[in-house]
Amino acid sequence: MTETRFSFSQLMRNLTTRKNPDDALAGAEKGGLEKTLGVWDLIILGVGAIIGSGIFAIVGIAAAGSPDGSSPGAGPALAISMVIAAIACVFSALCYSEFATMIPVAGGAYTYTFATLGEFAAWIVGWILMLEYAIGFIAVACAWTNHFMQFIKGFSNILPAWFVNPPLWLINDFRSAVNAYSSQGIDYHTAIPSVLGIPISINLPAIVMIALTTAILVKGTKDSAKMAGIMVAVKLGVIALFVLTGMFYIKPANWTPFAPNGLEGVFMGAFIIFFAYIGFDALATAAEECKNPQKDLPIGILGSLVVTTVVYVLVALVLTGMQATSGTAIPEGLFKAPMAFAMSAVHQNWIAGLISIGSLAGLTSVLLVMHMAATRVLFAMSRDNFLPRVFQKIHPKFNTPHILTITVGIVGVLGTLILDLNVAASLCNFGTFTSFIIVCVAILILRKIDPDRERPFKVPFCPWFPLMGILCCGGLMVFSMVVSKGQTAILSTALFVVWVIMGILIYASYGYKKNRLASQTVTSAENEIAEKDEFKAGIR
Repeated sequence: MTETRFSFSQLMRNLTTRKNPDDALAGAEKGGLEKTLGVWDLIILGVGAIIGSGIFAIVGIAAAGSPDGSSPGAGPALAISMVIAAIACVFSALCYSEFATMIPVAGGAYTYTFATLGEFAAWIVGWILMLEYAIGFIAVACAWTNHFMQFIKGFSNILPAWFVNPPLWLINDFRSAVNAYSSQGIDYHTAIPSVLGIPISINLPAIVMIALTTAILVKGTKDSAKMAGIMVAVKLGVIALFVLTGMFYIKPANWTPFAPNGLEGVFMGAFIIFFAYIGFDALATAAEECKNPQKDLPIGILGSLVVTTVVYVLVALVLTGMQATSGTAIPEGLFKAPMAFAMSAVHQNWIAGLISIGSLAGLTSVLLVMHMAATRVLFAMSRDNFLPRVFQKIHPKFNTPHILTITVGIVGVLGTLILDLNVAASLCNFGTFTSFIIVCVAILILRKIDPDRERPFKVPFCPWFPLMGILCCGGLMVFSMVVSKGQTAILSTALFVVWVIMGILIYASYGYKKNRLASQTVTSAENEIAEKDEFKAGIR
């Protein structure tokens, strides 16, 4: 019985072993990434990550509700939903800023959790961050395909018909292709080709874009920031064009009723549109590559959040004023490419074309940042013995984690074969809310266990602001689980649970053992050094 108690207590000590922030900083100095990012690079990356999928894809679903009826829409009250989502983000953003300036190393929320809640919690957070970034990466790739197909339809008189209207199995995952063929009354068994009895359905445009972002990120983070800067300028330009032109086509009658589904629709809209705010936390994962993280990171994180919230509210007011978002006759275009569709509906086709170009640029910049964030989290986890050491390798010429970048790209390609936009976005939201909650909890813990550590930036009104972050994020997540219904909601919730269980199993079978071996190696080395010192002292 005594041995059992000892083993259990030892297990709990191992699971809650914390990583000293000084050790994390020392590890980053010893074998870290190249410091190339300034404050404007961070703001550009932040805006590039946030403004994209939300404005160009998810905003229609948040306003009108899910096409399958699994969740109600906010209607014109979407502007209020966006403010609610932004408020929930602000509390978490302040916590991220304190951590990022105090421990400016790769890994973001994963690294912060390791310093406060211990080894097991850190692994789970890292695993959930992979859900947020990698699955979000897949969702944006799927949205990119939707906008690309909408864009090339404008050149149907110039481009070949096979290019403008390719087979559905070439531009969709299998589940989406089946639904699309079924809605047209076509038997998918005959429409989708198969090899050895296995149906072949691939999202080819998404796969091509993932390959492109992989190549860009392998070459270097600074080049990625430059490319993102160009795309940010393009998409902000077309969004401004949409707002300035669309305001002349607003019909006040479309704003009535303002909240057709009441508070339920408003809060569900906030949950859905929360996917559009993912991005500012990705900046924390790139802290190790900042030239002056103590000063620049809070400005980059909070600045990008403020800019995007203002843009989102303006777009929501104009879009819902141009298009009715309640009733039974919601056009399909509002769900796939809402801004471009709204302009086409008022016969401003040339503006719709420019918006399509801007949406492609915006989604591409989001792909770049999410891909980069996923690799940085995995890089930090590999450095802490949770993943094989091969993932720590840095490219000799480009100074980037090229093996990890390519690995995430391959995972993204595989994900486009089985996940559609709605499921991937919901999964991504679950991961984001969970990581935000844990970061807020971690701030409270570190203030207690290490109050004297230098904090270049401090969360104001602590502990109230972190507690508000926990309540806002947790409340929206639980609310969505209660209100959502239908196949998409059930599938995304089930996949989230499966993902967490998979993470626990991987940690138990690999990460825990590797960390124990690493601890034994360090202990043996320390004992050997101590014995040598004692021997030298004896000689003297």
